[in-house]
Amino acid sequence: MARKGRGPRPETHTIAGGEAELLRDADRDGGWVLLVGGVPQSYVDLSDPTYLDFEYMQLMGAVVDAIAPAGEPLDAVHVGGAGCTLPRYVAATRPRSRQVVLEPDGELVRLVRERLPVKNVPGLRIRITDGRSGIAALPDAADDLVVMDAFAEASMPLDLATREFVLDAARVLRPGGVYLANVADGFRLPFARRAAATIASVFRHTLLMGDPGVLRGRRFGNLIVAGSREPLPVAELTRRAAGGIARARLLAGGELTAFRSGAAPLHDGEQVAVPVPPPQVFGKS
Repeated sequence: MARKGRGPRPETHTIAGGEAELLRDADRDGGWVLLVGGVPQSYVDLSDPTYLDFEYMQLMGAVVDAIAPAGEPLDAVHVGGAGCTLPRYVAATRPRSRQVVLEPDGELVRLVRERLPVKNVPGLRIRITDGRSGIAALPDAADDLVVMDAFAEASMPLDLATREFVLDAARVLRPGGVYLANVADGFRLPFARRAAATIASVFRHTLLMGDPGVLRGRRFGNLIVAGSREPLPVAELTRRAAGGIARARLLAGGELTAFRSGAAPLHDGEQVAVPVPPPQVFGKS
């Protein structure tokens, strides 16, 4: 989920999750924005898969670059497919990577395959399955990276935010592997604090990155949480976050502990209100 796309009149397609739109970027050859239910889900540059347009995706790319040198292949699982922006980035920057995308909407997968082709992305497979079932079917200690970037329109599915799910994702990771989650929240960030507490309850080493305004709870937006059993490259990521096109702040150690203070991990079966952005965020007045 990110800002609204740019370009001429969109193509409209019916998918299992409702209505999908494809907007061509008039300012960039090969650029497309994929929206579902009017909410931007992916920006894909078919000419340059290393180009990451959305701010939160730039932060995810920074994590990938910090945990694995360019050219070093990764084994990765992506929960949530949409336009497969990050898998394309990993494949372009780290040849010989093996990646699987878990996406439950078969019609969305068909649309992406037809209009934003992935057949030329080496080492990438898409499985039409939900995140819980897809992760449960994977073997232990098989992957270097698990990315949780799944949204039903503008909301993160609650069953993909709980401790039980994060524990299963941790099972799939190798000892030095990284869990990377995209969380959206707004005023005072109650859900993001619980999501951070959930990931910290599973992984000894955690960090959080986001726009300073979002981190202060002043506006709705995306936050990136990373967790690992091994130390994360906090200093390097702090520099990358502060020096990127979209300036971001990183919380780790005591700052992250203070951020999630008093927030309990999320669990299966809880009745929790998942945050929904205000209508004006996507121009829905």
